[in-house]
Amino acid sequence: MTHLHCADSKLHLIALNEKLIAWLVNDVYPLWALHGVDPKNGGFIEALGQDGVGLAHPRRARVQPRQIYAFAQARAFGWCGDAAGIIGRGLQYFITHYQRHDGLFRTLVAPDGAALDDRALLYDQAFALLGLAAAATALGERCEFEKRALALRAVIESRLRTSDGSFLSEAGADTTRESNPHMHLLEACLAWADIGTDAGWAEWAKSLAALAVSRFIRIDSGALGECYNAADWRPAPGIAGRTVEPGHLFEWAWLLLRCDPQHRPSVRENALRLVSIGEAYGVSAGVAINQLLDDMTVPDPNARLWPQTERLKAALLAGGLTGEPRYWSMAHDAALSLFPYLDTPLRGLWFDMKSPSGKFFDSPVPASTLYHLVGAIAALNTALHP
Repeated sequence: MTHLHCADSKLHLIALNEKLIAWLVNDVYPLWALHGVDPKNGGFIEALGQDGVGLAHPRRARVQPRQIYAFAQARAFGWCGDAAGIIGRGLQYFITHYQRHDGLFRTLVAPDGAALDDRALLYDQAFALLGLAAAATALGERCEFEKRALALRAVIESRLRTSDGSFLSEAGADTTRESNPHMHLLEACLAWADIGTDAGWAEWAKSLAALAVSRFIRIDSGALGECYNAADWRPAPGIAGRTVEPGHLFEWAWLLLRCDPQHRPSVRENALRLVSIGEAYGVSAGVAINQLLDDMTVPDPNARLWPQTERLKAALLAGGLTGEPRYWSMAHDAALSLFPYLDTPLRGLWFDMKSPSGKFFDSPVPASTLYHLVGAIAALNTALHP
């Protein structure tokens, strides 16, 4: 980590922020509005090639509301394109082709909308709630969209809630509990708590934060695991129970710090410990790596783009809440680490994965990462211009 004075870090971050917003407005939104939206079938394309051409991949449910979220922020950044039209058509495609008769959303469809996997995953329901929140604000229809979100929340409650307050990853999957879907459910509840009128959003957020502190964060190391046995909340057997993802450490920390005003000091303490662990063990050669094990050894030293965005968000909020200069230095390093990933031959795309040697993998550009990028740039802009 570079050790810049706090004022210097913020000054450098202002310049980086301006470059990132210009990249979004001038390159990203125009490119993805043209090539990332399916003009024939509607909805959002799963991935683009490095030449900018859309790929005919099956479409995961999570990508649709993530892209709705990304385009919902476009006007605030200064993009003058048809964000509202893109959001409206994307939401209609999502509801038409993904929503099942029971109100939950299936996980996978073909480009023409034909169902390929009818399972309803908690992960996808969480993003449906987040997409509805983003659309509610962008389209100015908060009352109508909150009704839809409350209806979905009620089905999640009845179909996926368990007796101990956690949620099934999917109906019938009652032997394990996964932290990641709960994390995104917390994210969606916080989004609705900010803009909605129902007190249940804040209550759900509070209970999910408490669940993270009491169950998902491990007592032995203070790190946050990915998968647990439902019966006794011990780490699941094998690699699933040993996996620690630095990107998720930072992402959980950012969410828990957002809960900070409503909770005991232990929530902040746990969140800041997640940041410290992620920074100490999960950052190598200036980037957050993909995976650790519970003994902090490194099984996967490659570095996808999205963990860098979560490192930035966590650092910014930790810096804002504590005032400690080291977090602003961390935020500066995280923001700086984004730029090599964005230096693609065709502007507006990104490289998804970096090797320990610094080489980028030649692979498709996943649309799902835009949600991470937009969220991080929005967080940076808000931190610098509150």
